[in-house]
Amino acid sequence: MNGGRDPEQRVMAYPPEEALEADEPVLFAFEGDGAWGLLEFTHGYGLSDQVLATVSEGARVWMASWHFKGGHTVVYAADGRIRARMREFVFGDRREEDGDPSALAGLRALLDGLARDDFDGKCAAVFAFTEQTTGVGFDADQLLAENAPVIVLDVPAP
Repeated sequence: MNGGRDPEQRVMAYPPEEALEADEPVLFAFEGDGAWGLLEFTHGYGLSDQVLATVSEGARVWMASWHFKGGHTVVYAADGRIRARMREFVFGDRREEDGDPSALAGLRALLDGLARDDFDGKCAAVFAFTEQTTGVGFDADQLLAENAPVIVLDVPAP
């Protein structure tokens, strides 16, 4: 994940703002119920498959990403490999899936129960599904965290 080196760990005074100036992915680390959540502040494009596969060795990892240009993606990795992926999850007619369909069944049911144009609801459904699946919840106040622990990966930003 980090060229065989331990990733840099430090405290950022204002992670969402400082991360935008970073050249490497910056992950805000927060603890859930027996699990950890990592929120990438830098670019909104998501982490590479290589990084996700490495992080998932001996663990289950869910990643959701989207940005102002679109690119709505959910990825599930476990045991060192990508198991399932859903691209363009907010657009039911353009949604693309690969991997194990059963891993995404619960998310698919949540998304299909929402109005076609409820884009914010679909993004919220991804957070709800991830929390239900992992036990790690995300609170919007975490985006306002000050003096928060972060992990800086020594890999080029996408």
